[in-house]
Amino acid sequence: MAEYKGFDTLIIGSGPVGCAFARKLVKAGKKVLMIEAGAQLSQNYGEHLKNSFLYQRNVDLFASVIRGHLHPLSVSTRNDPMVTLDASSYRYDPEDYPGFILNNQNPEQRERDNLGAAATTYAVGGMATHWTCALPEFHPSLERSWDDGKTVHDYPINDTRMKTLYAESTALFNRKTSVFQGSTRHQLVKKILRDAGFPIEELPLSVESRADDSRMVKWGAANTVLGDLAKPGASENFKLLPDHQCTRLVLNAEKTKVEGVKVRNLRNLNETVSIPDIKRYIVACGAVLTPQLLHVSGLSEKLPALGRYLTEQPMAFCQVVLRQEYIDNLEKLLREVTGTDKEHAEKAAKRVEDYRKKQLEIVKRNQSKSVRDPADPLPIPKYELEPNLTIAASPTRPWHCQIHRDAFSYGAVPPSVDTRLIVDLRWFGMSRPRESNWVEFSKTVKDTFDMPQPTFHFQLDDQERQWAGEMMADMMRVASYLGGFMPGSEPQFLAPGLPLHIGGTTRMGTSKDTSVVNPESQVWGIENLWLGGNGLHPFGNAGNPTHTSVAMAIHAVEKMPKN
Repeated sequence: MAEYKGFDTLIIGSGPVGCAFARKLVKAGKKVLMIEAGAQLSQNYGEHLKNSFLYQRNVDLFASVIRGHLHPLSVSTRNDPMVTLDASSYRYDPEDYPGFILNNQNPEQRERDNLGAAATTYAVGGMATHWTCALPEFHPSLERSWDDGKTVHDYPINDTRMKTLYAESTALFNRKTSVFQGSTRHQLVKKILRDAGFPIEELPLSVESRADDSRMVKWGAANTVLGDLAKPGASENFKLLPDHQCTRLVLNAEKTKVEGVKVRNLRNLNETVSIPDIKRYIVACGAVLTPQLLHVSGLSEKLPALGRYLTEQPMAFCQVVLRQEYIDNLEKLLREVTGTDKEHAEKAAKRVEDYRKKQLEIVKRNQSKSVRDPADPLPIPKYELEPNLTIAASPTRPWHCQIHRDAFSYGAVPPSVDTRLIVDLRWFGMSRPRESNWVEFSKTVKDTFDMPQPTFHFQLDDQERQWAGEMMADMMRVASYLGGFMPGSEPQFLAPGLPLHIGGTTRMGTSKDTSVVNPESQVWGIENLWLGGNGLHPFGNAGNPTHTSVAMAIHAVEKMPKN
């Protein structure tokens, strides 16, 4: 038996939100044990895998890493036959075997209601091992307020308090807007869109420049939030157990207090795991796996809003290839930049001018040589940083825009196209909470980790569909100023669930009938259980939710009883 004694707090989940809880609690003198069902993938806890030298040099290679770490949550059953299968191969009629589950498909999932691209990451650090690092604040009158046509709902945490919480989250994440300002493409794209009248600004990111090479950066992740605790063994008051899955919260008979947990070591399923002495429990393992754990622990009846009021974002995407005229006149365009960007743009223009001159000299020398030296046809120096820009969401434009160049599980660039010419446009819409949009947990079907299978019931309403159409038109309008579309990455809506920003399933509120936690993130009616993560967002969101999720976690710790 493995027994972990001497800890007073158990955190289930190791993403940035769980790590924010851990850092704050350890600082307050608590002894914290954290468990994570996934493996530890880096030397320190929860590092961003894109910090590898290889992916810094070629970010497109990182797309396969993302795909490999995304575990689909609900795959609807497909019974259509593979008609080109070798006729001698084994086959059967699926109608003769009702209920059989093939390749972890979900027989209870309706295709039209599914968030088919919704996924989770089982790893120390969670999705922050491969995330975009984008950290916008929620707009106070769009995402932190909601008029449902009958009532204007105020955010559970007031604006003054949120300002303070955002400031602390900013410090934990090392959130910055300045790292990419010196980039040639960043300044070019910003000038083009500013001249076109768009309210373009720097995308706030968890990132810092590398002192050893200005062409590379260090991306933030869960380890950034943990700070010194990210180094294994750094503190006797913090321990993280990878490959340990919590399968149940053990409650007292009245279901008013958590008295223990059932945990299994996924590296040794024969081992008995005991975690005594815990006084407070925090579940922060994602917007689907958190309500799944509460459901399997018998809390669905006590918490009628559990898994309901689900929100997710429709998403539009395209890639553009920068126009010839911009590259031909790059120095001139950069020297036209004014204001606070002028110095950055002037330096970029000088780099481009020198690089272009050097390449043209090589071309000229090659005219008299039989063996030619390689010359770069583009005047943008190799390995220069990419653009990272945004148009923020607002009540008149209820979508968040990211204009950048990054790796995702989609949008790969063909090897014959120079990636320095490519700009990615990702527009994130929003949906509002409705009880009819929810995630259900099966009574009979189990997922890969032997937990109740999630099944999604999700539809956009008429207003949200209209917003999505307007969002697509807006993205195409922005793209038209930059260049032509990359073949295969023309404007398109992506599969539902692909933003990986599900919210509302454990929503925060002021009523136990329509929310799961109170404004301090404490589960209604349970004295020692708190939740964290994107599932707490009560009104839907257009911007990336992690910054606000960590702000909520900070608030929760500061409001916890001292003893």
